[in-house]
Amino acid sequence: MGGTFNPPHNGHILAAEHVRQALGLDRVLFIPTNLPPHKRLPDGSATTEQRCDMVRLMVAPYDWAVFSDIEVRRGGASYTVDTLRALHQKGYDNLTLIVGTDMLMSFDRCWRAPEEIVRLADLAVVARDTHDRPVLRRKAILLEKKMHAHISLIDCPVLTISSTEVRRRGIFEEMTPPPVAAYIRKNRLYQKGSE
Repeated sequence: MGGTFNPPHNGHILAAEHVRQALGLDRVLFIPTNLPPHKRLPDGSATTEQRCDMVRLMVAPYDWAVFSDIEVRRGGASYTVDTLRALHQKGYDNLTLIVGTDMLMSFDRCWRAPEEIVRLADLAVVARDTHDRPVLRRKAILLEKKMHAHISLIDCPVLTISSTEVRRRGIFEEMTPPPVAAYIRKNRLYQKGSE
């Protein structure tokens, strides 16, 4: 599971746990991006090091959750296909890439080498909203036909929250794990005005 994790929130861990259980995965790697290729981190964002620290804090209580800094160590823009190639070279196989609604919907239009991504990993998709499920099913069928992708749509309780909303509303205690909320407060991250 990759992302900016700016900040990591309860929705990330909830989605990963449901995918893990639904598909019988041994573990989930949480991989913060170094530089997201399709968006600029907003002003007032946590540094890369701080985002990594928060992901480490988020995954610490779970024996199935593993922090990986593979994209940060590689440097530059973080492309999923490069990460999957590197994981395969390290001996990881039978990979499943966990994505959300917006990621699946833009997969064949915005992602680098989507055909190679679906050769290197299955896709597990978690809907951000219950209304997203019919359109996700249609998109999954299209990608399965077009790219021979193997896509699992995972039903789990919907937590309609995003990192943007967590930052904007300052709802850290409500929407991030307690150690992450404490880290945000201690380091005075996401002060009012940061988007």
